[in-house]
Amino acid sequence: MNDSLIYKFFNDDEILRISNKIKEVEQTTAGEICVSIKEKLPFLKRRKPVSRLAEEEFYRVGINKTRDKTGILIYILLEEHKFHILADEGINAKVPPHTWDSIKNTMQEKFIRGEYCKGITYAVETAGKILAEHFPIKPDDRNELSNRVVTK
Repeated sequence: MNDSLIYKFFNDDEILRISNKIKEVEQTTAGEICVSIKEKLPFLKRRKPVSRLAEEEFYRVGINKTRDKTGILIYILLEEHKFHILADEGINAKVPPHTWDSIKNTMQEKFIRGEYCKGITYAVETAGKILAEHFPIKPDDRNELSNRVVTK
């Protein structure tokens, strides 16, 4: 994958800032947050809705394998200017689906202003607060997913 498009939206410090925000918020919750940023879609996937692509990514990176089904994916398609938030069934059992719409709306406002890093860190922080409320950290909690931003 050519990283040039990612660097039109983010610099290295911003990618690190997102990863550090994930690490920070996961210290308060048993939930797992994953951010996946894709430059563009392969030709054969271009007709799929972003929700379906996010679901494929959710399984590809193993979010579905978290112990309590408390993983969440923030999926971003740069070239298509689309994004989606997908929570696992453990979260969906306790958190109303419209909760993510509010986060998506604020992210979109920040993206429109060109504040891509701020939009994502806002989403991570807000999702982390929701997860901490419903799924506080456990004594035996371990980091089940990498905190690094997925770009491949």
